[in-house]
Amino acid sequence: MSEPLAYPFSDLSLARRLERAEAQSNIDFVEARARAFPDSRAQHLEVAGTHAMYDGVDSPLTQTFGLGMEQAMVPGDMDRLEVFFKDLGAPVFHEVSPLADPSALDLLNRGGYEPFEFTSVMFRPIGAGRGDSVKGGPGSPAVSARLVGAAENELWAQTASRGWSESPEIGAFMLTFSRVSAMKTSGHAFLAEIDGVAIATGGLTIHGGVALLAGASTVPEGRRRGAQNALLQARLNFAAERGCDIAMMCAAPGSASQRNAERQGFRIAYTRANGGRG
Repeated sequence: MSEPLAYPFSDLSLARRLERAEAQSNIDFVEARARAFPDSRAQHLEVAGTHAMYDGVDSPLTQTFGLGMEQAMVPGDMDRLEVFFKDLGAPVFHEVSPLADPSALDLLNRGGYEPFEFTSVMFRPIGAGRGDSVKGGPGSPAVSARLVGAAENELWAQTASRGWSESPEIGAFMLTFSRVSAMKTSGHAFLAEIDGVAIATGGLTIHGGVALLAGASTVPEGRRRGAQNALLQARLNFAAERGCDIAMMCAAPGSASQRNAERQGFRIAYTRANGGRG
């Protein structure tokens, strides 16, 4: 029986890896949006190691990532970031890790920024050839999970959208969002099926040995069948086979998503704050 992999310390080195992976995932998303919708003005800018994203005024990706994670920041850096968003007619939001350089926090305080939401950044070690196990009941033996190709991107997007069908407005937003996500150059889309019928989705982005898990959605009639466990197992195995040693996911603090992740061996590395001007 193989020994369990050791968890790395939740330090600056780990935080930089996690923040870089998420930033690259979002860069790839913004570039996919720009390719699919040239009139969207989707774009990104790097300033002092901080990545500013514009994906539309109302997109959750329109903000900065990795603020102050790579180096100290000076007022001119913050000015350039703010001009980027203002020139595009977007509000200025910064998401910041508690491990960021203190200069970033000082500039946010002086700029009148106030936090309005928090995110638990979670991680767990993975390793090739050791069969990283996913805990929980076996679910339906008919459930299978697999990687999908580009020809099935629309099926993946439609299935992801149906997982939000209780809210037609969110479902419509997620359909377009998922279509773009499926076109990311660094992304891998997974489907869970029962008897060949798609019931759930999961996404995966790989960067720097980090496997970022996102895109979890299950259609109402497919819930409580073990679909997300099957998708998690498939993605962890896929990532480990490609040399990843860390899996990452994000969740709202105290949420069901966080509890489910903790059941699967994920730990909280740190909690980020997202803020804007009050």
